[in-house]
Amino acid sequence: MPGWFITGTDTGVGKTCFAVALVNALKATGARVAAMKPVASGCERTQAGLRNTDALQLLQAVGINQDYASINPYAFPEPIAPHLAARLQGNEIALEPIVSRAQYLYDHNEYLVVEGVGGWQVPLNETDTVADLAVKLQLPVILVVGMRLGCLNHALLTVAAIMACKLDLYGWVANVLDPEMLQLEANIESLQERITAPLLASIPWQPVPDEPEILWLQKPG
Repeated sequence: MPGWFITGTDTGVGKTCFAVALVNALKATGARVAAMKPVASGCERTQAGLRNTDALQLLQAVGINQDYASINPYAFPEPIAPHLAARLQGNEIALEPIVSRAQYLYDHNEYLVVEGVGGWQVPLNETDTVADLAVKLQLPVILVVGMRLGCLNHALLTVAAIMACKLDLYGWVANVLDPEMLQLEANIESLQERITAPLLASIPWQPVPDEPEILWLQKPG
């Protein structure tokens, strides 16, 4: 399944910013692209139902070939861990419907971009995590690293966890979250020395996030 699974070192590190940029970069080549944010908590109640800001950005990026429910099948109002948000609603997140929907979307497009929720080990139900979903999807993984104090540990632990799942770490993204981070370039270089996958984009800090330039991209596989 040509596509990518976008994960991060934590929640709020810029997964959506990069996922939208990736969708737009692929569409610029004339490719048909689908996207998913399978699980989202902290959704707003609207007349059309629960809506998540990240999922709406992906919907706008992909255009008219998807409806909201296909992008975000599990939406919860509480801004808490998804398995807890689902429990409050008397619901449970199941992986197979997500995988089935992902396969359908891919069958009707050339690429599929899937954005995870939170970090790599976030629980989705009593037994499964984001990592288990990624394994089911078997997509190459892109890791978004939130550049701030502590990011080296978080990034390298996540890389090790991805490799332990025997998934292809396609590349990583450096997203600056702290505009006053000391030794920013040295930290990025430290990660480049320790992560064998390439740096795909470096996103500077900005009050209003703008779409990053993707430095290196080719068809997976």
